[in-house]
Amino acid sequence: MKRSSFAVLALVLLLSLSLSSVLAQDPVTVRISTWAGVDESAELQELIDEINASQTDYQIIHEPIPSDYYTQVQTQIAGGTGADLYWMDQNHMALASEGVFYPVDTCDAVANAAPQTAGDLNDYYPGVLAVNRFEDHVYGLPWIAQPVVVYFNRGLFDAAGVEYPQDDWTWNDFTEKAMALTQDTDGDGNVDQWGFINNGWPPPFIFVWQAGGELISEDFTSVPIDSPEFVEGFEFYLSTQFNPEMSPSNEVISEQGFGEMFKAGKIAMFMGGAADDLDRVEGLDVGVIHVPAHPETGSITTFAWNASTVINANTANPEAACAALVALTEAIQGWKIVSPRISQATVEHLVSAEPRKEASAEALIAAAQDMRALPIFGNYAEFDSVFWSEFWGPLQNRETDLSVAELAAEVRPDLEETLSD
Repeated sequence: MKRSSFAVLALVLLLSLSLSSVLAQDPVTVRISTWAGVDESAELQELIDEINASQTDYQIIHEPIPSDYYTQVQTQIAGGTGADLYWMDQNHMALASEGVFYPVDTCDAVANAAPQTAGDLNDYYPGVLAVNRFEDHVYGLPWIAQPVVVYFNRGLFDAAGVEYPQDDWTWNDFTEKAMALTQDTDGDGNVDQWGFINNGWPPPFIFVWQAGGELISEDFTSVPIDSPEFVEGFEFYLSTQFNPEMSPSNEVISEQGFGEMFKAGKIAMFMGGAADDLDRVEGLDVGVIHVPAHPETGSITTFAWNASTVINANTANPEAACAALVALTEAIQGWKIVSPRISQATVEHLVSAEPRKEASAEALIAAAQDMRALPIFGNYAEFDSVFWSEFWGPLQNRETDLSVAELAAEVRPDLEETLSD
């Protein structure tokens, strides 16, 4: 009896130890690579530490790639190695067409996400989330959507006696103010202050969209850049670039720096992203307002730069990676501005994420309601290369004698060929 009792006890203890071993398995490691530099990595690590402290199923490890990011990422993906999660800007979301990202809408953490959380796809601005859609699936969760706004130097407006931009301002008002603020302030015969600056930024699509034009049709079958609406918007964009009556030459910009000229008090109006620090430059009194509206349509549509976190299709643990993705995205959306989620479109949320934006928070939230991202598709890289080399570049650099409409009609077939590819 005693031997039997000891044998049973030993078996029970063995089973208990085995069960305890199973239950005490190490959490899954989820690796993420980002382009974050030293300071940004330190801030991101604080978010990761908080998540890791609350988790037993997985632990997130950050592996930053602060230089040559996309080359290294694509090499890792092609080799079947690399991290479980990656940051991707909007242009590189086109990689989804190559099957290298995991469809996040198929994992439990997203498919069964609570409403108004980072996993709830219905809580994202449709125009932003559209960048991540490919063939009926969603690849990655957006964590930022920066609308372009106008930063204006109140001091220069005051000195010139020019009224500040108002909510109802249009292209015409913008042009009038930009010209009035372009001056030779020291009387030496040379202009040393300009009303605006444009070196290829802001994106011309702001004005194209406001005029009713489109770069690519909704079904990705045509490129209507020769439409009257597209031509009108692109012509207005060109009228603001390297125009001596309102903006500095390319040579001056190259010599003095693009954003640096605004910070030095030499530019009255600058179109920048919502997260830019131009509204807190020491010594400058800077206001923020939405981009000027089309004079007839009244549209104040603006461009939105956005980025997402994606899951590597080769991850060994897609469900753990997806759970980590949702938790990390939730945290980042409380850190980066502007959040791409509709439920977080409040002044309170933005200021909580970035207290230094309190004075301009209302204008930024308002601009977010009218933002749009570029349409992205599988062959976007080739399309973009043709668009720049054959159309945008020659017009911007004054390398063609053709009008916008003439060049658009000539280039359109080449762009549409990239769609068919």
